Amino acid sequence: MRMRTLAGLCGLALLALSLGAQEAAEGKGSTKLPAGWKEEQPTNAMRFAQYKLTKVPGDDADAELVVFKGLGGSADANIERWKGTFAKGVEAKISDYSGPLGKGKMIDAKGTYLYKSQPFNPNAKSEEKPNYAMIGLHVEGDAVYHIRLTGPAKTVAKYRDSFEGWLKSFK
Repeated sequence: MRMRTLAGLCGLALLALSLGAQEAAEGKGSTKLPAGWKEEQPTNAMRFAQYKLTKVPGDDADAELVVFKGLGGSADANIERWKGTFAKGVEAKISDYSGPLGKGKMIDAKGTYLYKSQPFNPNAKSEEKPNYAMIGLHVEGDAVYHIRLTGPAKTVAKYRDSFEGWLKSFK
């Protein structure tokens, strides 16, 4: 009986994640994903939606855009935490944000990214990824959203305009 209940709950969770990704892409006014974006199944339960953005020639990896909904922490605390995912010497521009999703703060960072497969595990080892960039947004409106575009700097630069346009498309 417990196994069937657990299986049912897992099924509902997967359905909710799938609908959440659709809402993030379409439900608040965005009618379609920008060119080069591919919706993916979120890799963990904390992710509301996840997208792969195809790498540019010469880069060794695709960029990733993740959306988190309803997580805690202040805008300043999250921006500082995201800045800390880069090695010392990171170039980071922090600015206020106001748009259809609400108000918040944005970070635009470049440098050596300290990738951790388990970011909240203090014992997880980080892998240095030089020449990476992140555009991160903590926004508070109808809900609290954390939206991060991370990847090789050239690939992130290619998608900057479509990312900003996507943010503006929400109603």
